Amino acid sequence: MTNKKDETTEKTINFSFRIKIGEQEIELKGTHEEVTKTLENLPNIITNVQKAFESLKPKTIATLTVKTEPAQQTKEELKTPIQAYPKINNVVSCEDAVLRLLETDWGKWRPRTMEELNDAIKANKLKYTPHTLEATLNKLADKGMVRRWNTNAGFVYILAEEKPAGIGGETTSETHRGAN
Repeated sequence: MTNKKDETTEKTINFSFRIKIGEQEIELKGTHEEVTKTLENLPNIITNVQKAFESLKPKTIATLTVKTEPAQQTKEELKTPIQAYPKINNVVSCEDAVLRLLETDWGKWRPRTMEELNDAIKANKLKYTPHTLEATLNKLADKGMVRRWNTNAGFVYILAEEKPAGIGGETTSETHRGAN
C-alpha cells in the first residue's frame, strides 16, 4: 500500500521545465515551487548561460566585397586593344610583315597565333585578309623560316632558329612541324 503523501511528494519533485534558445538549451528540474522560483530569475540565468557558452562558439569571419564601377570609357578607347603591338614600317608584303613582327621582342617573347598576328597587322594599319595571312604563314613554315605547332589555341608561330649543319659550316633552318 502506497501512502498518498509519498505520491504527492513524488509528483512535485519530478517537475521539469526545458527552454531552448538558438543552439543552447536549459532544463530545470525540481519541485514545482523550486522551478517556478527559478523561472522568476530566468533573465539573469539566460545571460549567465550565454556568457558561459560564448567561449565555446566558433568565431565567424565576415568578408566584405566592394564592387566599383569602371570609369566611363569612350567608344574609341573600347576599340583600342589592351595589348601594345610592335610598330613596323616600310612593309612590302604580307610575308615581310609577318617576319618583321616575329623579329620584335613581342614576336620572340612567345609563339603567336594567327589571330594575334592578324591583330598586330591591323594595328599597323596594313590590310591583308585572314586567308592571305594563313597562306603566308603556311608558306613560311614550309620554307623553314618560321616554326609552327598545334596547341589548344590552334597553331602558333615563331621565327625558326638558325643552327649549324655540322659539315662545312653551312646553316639550315630548323623546322618543327606539329600535326599539320
